[in-house]
Amino acid sequence: MPIQEQLNYISGYTSKLLRKKFGRGPQSCQSIANKWHLVIVIRGFLSPMEEVLLSKGQNNLIDLTRTTIISSVLEELKGVIQVTLEAEIEGCYHDWNLSTNSGLLMFTLNNPVVDMNEVIQLDANGIKAEVSRVSSLVQKVPEHIELYPLSSQIFLVERKGILIPIERALIMKGFIQELRMTKDELEKRYFYNEGKFEELFNINIKEIFIDWNLKDDRSLMAFIIDNR
Repeated sequence: MPIQEQLNYISGYTSKLLRKKFGRGPQSCQSIANKWHLVIVIRGFLSPMEEVLLSKGQNNLIDLTRTTIISSVLEELKGVIQVTLEAEIEGCYHDWNLSTNSGLLMFTLNNPVVDMNEVIQLDANGIKAEVSRVSSLVQKVPEHIELYPLSSQIFLVERKGILIPIERALIMKGFIQELRMTKDELEKRYFYNEGKFEELFNINIKEIFIDWNLKDDRSLMAFIIDNR
């Protein structure tokens, strides 16, 4: 099966799975892959219950309940993706932007599934340096940073070694959800407001998504740029 057909199948399966779990499917669901990553872009996805909670300003409760349900979605998707792409999944990440009603499911793979034919000109060193600088304002300079173009609109940044001692202590004491919610709010605010990424990408940044694998001390970010 050609790679685009495989990606279309994954998109369709994801849409049906979300409808089954949440009672309402997304308006659009698109799968995009590079050598080592698969990203599923989801737009127009808010369940009736979440709409009520959002109108009451209960964003944190939405995050909590969605994270719980999405965990089961990711587990089922892992098997489908591994069989479809014939690649083992090393990590799963997800993040949501309630204000734009959009989200990303992000997977790291253990072997390449597609070649990047499109050459994208970027100041990779400058972008990694700025990610390092902003990260240091919130926690510390990451031990390792990699930039992965996914398409002309989506760029992934992987950070390794970002946790500070107090975060490790909170994880050990079981405050994982509280830490994730705090990091999500704080890091996004800094990356949106303090980062100079529009200058480095030379284009408007539409959205930033961030998630963490706290166990392995890794983070995967996605910059969505507006290239219209």
